[in-house]
Amino acid sequence: MKWSELLLDWYAEHRRDFPWRKTNNPYHIWLCEIILQQTRTQQGLPYYQRFIQTYPTVEELANAPLERVLKLWQGLGYYSRARNLHETAQVIRDRYHGQFPNTFEELLSLKGVGDYTASAIGSICFGLRQAVVDGNVYRVLSRFLGDPFPIDHHKALPYFKEKAFELMGKSDPAEFNQAIMEFGALHCTPKQPQCHSCPFQNNCVAHQTQKVLDFPQKKNRVKIRKRYFHYLVLNQGFVNTLLQKRTQKDIWEGLYEFPLLEKDSSQKPSPEDWNPLLLQLHLDPNQIPKKPQKSIQHKLSHQILHIHFWVVSPTNHTNQLQNPLDPEAYPLPVPILNFVQEYFHSTQ
Repeated sequence: MKWSELLLDWYAEHRRDFPWRKTNNPYHIWLCEIILQQTRTQQGLPYYQRFIQTYPTVEELANAPLERVLKLWQGLGYYSRARNLHETAQVIRDRYHGQFPNTFEELLSLKGVGDYTASAIGSICFGLRQAVVDGNVYRVLSRFLGDPFPIDHHKALPYFKEKAFELMGKSDPAEFNQAIMEFGALHCTPKQPQCHSCPFQNNCVAHQTQKVLDFPQKKNRVKIRKRYFHYLVLNQGFVNTLLQKRTQKDIWEGLYEFPLLEKDSSQKPSPEDWNPLLLQLHLDPNQIPKKPQKSIQHKLSHQILHIHFWVVSPTNHTNQLQNPLDPEAYPLPVPILNFVQEYFHSTQ
């Protein structure tokens, strides 16, 4: 039996039941694929359902205010995905009259759509013979082939895409692509693959050489950046505070946060560190408490944020303060949202 036939037999028996597997609507497939980038399926599922319910068509998503899209995305992280989602929806509305393009090259030209997403949409919605390559596919192929080609090499994508295409053969590209991704997600997992019941174990090089956990291989380690955020939480009666929009090209662009002092070390801010922010906010240095109200560590993919919340109760900012307690008011990063809910709600 061919490799693809074994894979499709496995998929027929073990595939999970998700709403996006019951449609070939390109809007739904595109939305699903964007949400599931860097997100576990079970976490992404309710977001997918809320987006479909709130914006049933790509035109309705395109017409929505960006802040509402960011708010709906809140908690998923990698917010550039949401901004690209909104911008691409507008391109599809304006350039393609609300209809998704049906060629691989045009799909690839859409912002936020890379080779993997274009291949998924193209194969599932338009029957294009394109092989998908994501983290699951890299892992399955490198283990089965015993291939040490590093997956972070700049030529890894075309290299492994060709391998996947060879194994696909003449099988249905949509079924094959979904099957190989599902196999990597459920069976050929990163740390505890189910090699004892694998349909490919007799021909899997990694299994036969007992080097399963050595694959896939990388040539570079990702460097983790440490950042130190000190937020000034202006608090008036546990009701109002001051929020500012992040506009720089950085994490959380377009979301709201408290006034921020970022340091390049873990040392406590000195009076000189605070001065520029205090001048901007017309605050007295004596109002800064001796220690933060709360300190947390928030991990992102390539960053660790050490976040400190310094609560100040000014008497002269009544007209400047905003109300953050309405959960629909502002899109907030998760650590900010958690602090607002914990501190402001628990102290009323």
